[in-house]
Amino acid sequence: MTPVSSVGSASDLPGMSMLRGILSAALAIVVLATLAPTDDARDAASSGDLATLPSERDVDYQLGGVREVPGRVGIVVRDRRAAPAEGAFNVCYVNAFQTQPQARRWWRRHHWGLILKRDGRPVVDEVWGEWLFDLRQQRKRARLAAIVAGWTQDCATDGFDAVEFDNLDSFTRSRGLLRRRHARAFARLIVADAHDAGLPAGQKNLAGFDGTKVGYDFAVSEECGQWRECRAYSKVYGDQVIAIEYRKRGFRRVCRTHGERWPVVLRDRALAPDGRRRFC
Repeated sequence: MTPVSSVGSASDLPGMSMLRGILSAALAIVVLATLAPTDDARDAASSGDLATLPSERDVDYQLGGVREVPGRVGIVVRDRRAAPAEGAFNVCYVNAFQTQPQARRWWRRHHWGLILKRDGRPVVDEVWGEWLFDLRQQRKRARLAAIVAGWTQDCATDGFDAVEFDNLDSFTRSRGLLRRRHARAFARLIVADAHDAGLPAGQKNLAGFDGTKVGYDFAVSEECGQWRECRAYSKVYGDQVIAIEYRKRGFRRVCRTHGERWPVVLRDRALAPDGRRRFC
């Protein structure tokens, strides 16, 4: 029987040093995983220093053409190819989930494989005549995001203060080919690129979706008054919402319920430079 005093410590037994090293490494991994920020936390951190909407001012929605900005208007939304308005908080419009109707030839020639198709034919948003982007595969989302990132950087370079990404809800018009998860994954990519360019990113459409979970900073609502969706946007974004209405009934409703907190404008659906424009 070997005397107890002659037995070495556990750390001196064969293989125990290696086991101790493995256990230490495993503990370190657990600690790092616990401390590592989640995707949502990273999104919040990246957008923490970005500008916020001056919600106490009125908004003009000028996608159909540039026109003079009234003195009461402090927020102007214009197409990415237009110049920002002097002295205003300028939001750059980017159609991020569908094509612009006049850009079909360009997409067919240069990026035909990125257009969503059914039986070989593009899937179309019939209301606006726009082709939907194919967001189903990660590699296609990455290629599309790179294109959108270039437009977003142009917005920043031109002097815009924020960017609005239109048609988050394109999957609802995809004839079942796209899913919400595809839109969400793509939104996370383009919002991150906007933040990299120094621009807060606006969620457009899909009331009830908490866009802050993928990094969105504000929302642009079309006809939430008409469709009684304003509360859904308010719940997520508070006063960081721009409301566009095209019918008088919806306009009156959103002015009554949210007009004190949000910039709201009544426009003609064509958004013509000489078209209708009323404020709460």
